[in-house]
Amino acid sequence: MTATDAEAEALVRLVRRRRAQTIAIGSGRTPHALESARLIEAAWERAGGTTLATITWPETGASWLRHASRFAAVEPDVWVMAGPATGWAQMTRRLLWSTSWRPERTLATAAVGDPRTLALVGLINLNGLVGATAHGTTWLVDDDTFQYPARTQERS
Repeated sequence: MTATDAEAEALVRLVRRRRAQTIAIGSGRTPHALESARLIEAAWERAGGTTLATITWPETGASWLRHASRFAAVEPDVWVMAGPATGWAQMTRRLLWSTSWRPERTLATAAVGDPRTLALVGLINLNGLVGATAHGTTWLVDDDTFQYPARTQERS
């Protein structure tokens, strides 16, 4: 699914609450994921932020190490990730195993914020991950649980 305007605006608000200036966007290569990345980047730049890089990854592949290394090496204030589910899960596992990437420095789209998608990686590995829904509300992984709507005012 393609991110909505409300979702992109919610992600921008979440980034701003963290007092971030720079983001890196990662997404799958499906048309919906690529459009989501473009929408988020445009909303962020309209708000005066800087996008350091946009990295894409495949839905299937032998390894996500090269993509994960490129994504993590950018070292933005905040990483922003979009789906789809399978590629996101593979990429996130590789990020956790092989890089300095941390979920608590990451925001995600509604395509990622489905409990079934998060379960592909395991909630225990995603504490601190925050995201936006298509309606512009937020969700959070905290204490190994998926919380919706999130209590992001005190966490983000």
